Amino acid sequence: MLSLNQRVPSYLKAIAPYQPGKPIADIARAYGFQEDQVVKLASNENPLGMSPKGREAMLKAAGDLGRYPDGNGFGLKQALARRFGLSTQTITLGNGSNDILELVAHAFLAPGKESLMSDHSFAVYALASQAVGATLVSVPAQSHDLGHDLDGFAQRISDNTAVVWVANPNNPTGSFIPGARLESFIAGLPASVLVVLDEAYTEYLSEDETYPAFEWVQRYPNLLVSRSFSKAYGLAGLRVGYGVASAEVTDLLNRVRQPFNVNSLALAAAEASIFDDDFLARSAELNRQGMQQIQQGLQGLGIGWLRSWGNFLLIDLQAAHPTVPGAGVRVYEALLSKGVITRPVANYGLPGYLRVSIGTKNENEAFLKAMPFALESLMTLRAHAS
Repeated sequence: MLSLNQRVPSYLKAIAPYQPGKPIADIARAYGFQEDQVVKLASNENPLGMSPKGREAMLKAAGDLGRYPDGNGFGLKQALARRFGLSTQTITLGNGSNDILELVAHAFLAPGKESLMSDHSFAVYALASQAVGATLVSVPAQSHDLGHDLDGFAQRISDNTAVVWVANPNNPTGSFIPGARLESFIAGLPASVLVVLDEAYTEYLSEDETYPAFEWVQRYPNLLVSRSFSKAYGLAGLRVGYGVASAEVTDLLNRVRQPFNVNSLALAAAEASIFDDDFLARSAELNRQGMQQIQQGLQGLGIGWLRSWGNFLLIDLQAAHPTVPGAGVRVYEALLSKGVITRPVANYGLPGYLRVSIGTKNENEAFLKAMPFALESLMTLRAHAS
């Protein structure tokens, strides 16, 4: 008789669990810091915290937590519809935008179906696809920005391709595809292939870089646009995101969506935050200033980076230290000892790179102050290697 473990499908056993950024408390315990001495620049969170309007709405909602949340999310859907000129029949709410990605996998992927994505793109695309037994097809990234090669995508489409994942801007590389190029790609795909356009970082784009993705949904019934409240809106701890797609696609997602998948606090905070334009503008400006601050500091250290359209930078340690294997992980570990948490990206196939989120001015300064020590550790390894 087979054991429980032997009955589990092999594609589930092959999954490597997602590794989140280390919590502040873990590093404080491990290295003997007070928690307020640790700087976390690992998870692309908003250093301003959450929208004040969202916080006020959340606290008000906390008085009624003995009841289940609105399973249909009526208030948040209405707010999104007003904000973006949408029909509520095209909106799916999720427990973070990750939930939307997983709903797509459950609705459109299965063993024998192909899930197409770029090298160095968000890990959840592969995880969600593997969980349902789909075949992963990874397209080599462009060499100049490590971003999506849309021509390469088009060449890999087959009769078995069911879902194509495109992140814009892309995490962890920060690369960006101009709207006209992106729409041309979507228009050229077979109508039987669902395109997931993941826009978790779209709020950080400048006005002249934005494009009408929600209008595209009306023209392309095989397009789903996914967005998050975790980044610019600062609601990462509440876990709320949403997808916009045709009514037909939305209906399918709701068939596999868990009941009450978004909690009451998240619904209230998101409904209020979507109209907090002042907070969004302050978040974008802080990100712009912080990006410039970190870039100038890295330049002074002789370290390069990839241009980013998100709220993070992918730092290129490989170029300056080509003989040190896993330079990104080694710098990450050295920074931890100084109380600075960043994100190694070896699991994305980028062992020579390190991702750092943009923080407050003081947080960015702490990172830059710790970097010479971390780079010195690389130089020591490099000397030993030679």
